[in-house]
Amino acid sequence: MTALLKVDGISKRFRGLLAVDRLSFDVPEGGIFAVIGPNGAGKTTLFNMIAGVYVPDNGTISFAGNRIDGLASDRVCQRGIGRTFQIVRPFPALSVEDNVIVGALMRRHDVVEARAHAHEVLRRLDLYDKRAQRASSLTLPDRKRLEVARSLATDPKLLLLDEVMAGLRPTETDRIVSILKELNRDGLTILLIEHVMRAVMALAGRILVLHHGASIAEGAPADVVRDQAVIDSYLGAEDI
Repeated sequence: MTALLKVDGISKRFRGLLAVDRLSFDVPEGGIFAVIGPNGAGKTTLFNMIAGVYVPDNGTISFAGNRIDGLASDRVCQRGIGRTFQIVRPFPALSVEDNVIVGALMRRHDVVEARAHAHEVLRRLDLYDKRAQRASSLTLPDRKRLEVARSLATDPKLLLLDEVMAGLRPTETDRIVSILKELNRDGLTILLIEHVMRAVMALAGRILVLHHGASIAEGAPADVVRDQAVIDSYLGAEDI
């Protein structure tokens, strides 16, 4: 499969801390790729470099054949990369609908058109019936899905999901897994950071494992979870 995202030898250091260490991997177009590892492994720093929050100290990041390392976050989004945040960040005083319209307006300058697109997205995320509620009134599962909806409204080709299932009950996790599978079947490429291994195993075609900022394993889920280095550094120490 053709690589939609190509990460080649990137590193990021914060003073004395090497957060990401010469990391390379490809995300195939149309695939679901998962990044796992213990807390502090460099996963969110990796996302922040892809999304334009940080510039890599070394290496390159290419999306759809063009380099994006060094671009500002808004330009990365315009290129077709949407992201969610580990701590959800809706506009709390706005309605659910208006939160999604904000994302839709990036590519639609007509409010009527943006609202129609927002409604389509809200239906896909099972939030349409709650569109008039303030974002601040939502439960955690609904806020998680609103976070996905806001990013999806920007029409991404690649969606970065940062622990979107953290803190959810198994039934709520299964609901999001089902939604993500449907989005992927419709052509959306997904790169996710996740600790909920039942969701990772249900979704990912390939897994990358980070430890101290470096890759210690990459491959098919069934192979990665049997890797002794992964068991020793992560799976054996995590409550999954």
